[in-house]
Amino acid sequence: MANVRDLKKDINYVLGDIIEAVYIWELTNADKDNKEAEAIIDGAITTFDELITKVNQKDVDNKKKHFKAIQAELESRGRKLIDKINAL
Repeated sequence: MANVRDLKKDINYVLGDIIEAVYIWELTNADKDNKEAEAIIDGAITTFDELITKVNQKDVDNKKKHFKAIQAELESRGRKLIDKINAL
C-alpha cells in the first residue's frame, strides 16, 4: 500500500462498484423483490463508514500493521457482499 489516500480510494472504489452492481441487478430484475438488494447496499454503506473511521484513527501504534488490517478487512467484507449479490 502506497499511502492513506490510496487506501481511501480503494475503499471508495470497491464499495462503490458493489453498490453499482446491486443497482444493475435491480434494473435487470425489476419483477423481483428488492429488499435483499437494499440490504446489500445498506451493508456496503455501513462497511464504508466503518472502514473510513478506522483509516482516520489517530491513536494507532503501528500504522503499517493497522492499514494492512484495514485492507484485509476490506477484501473479506467486499467478498461477502459480492457473494450476497451473486446469490440474488
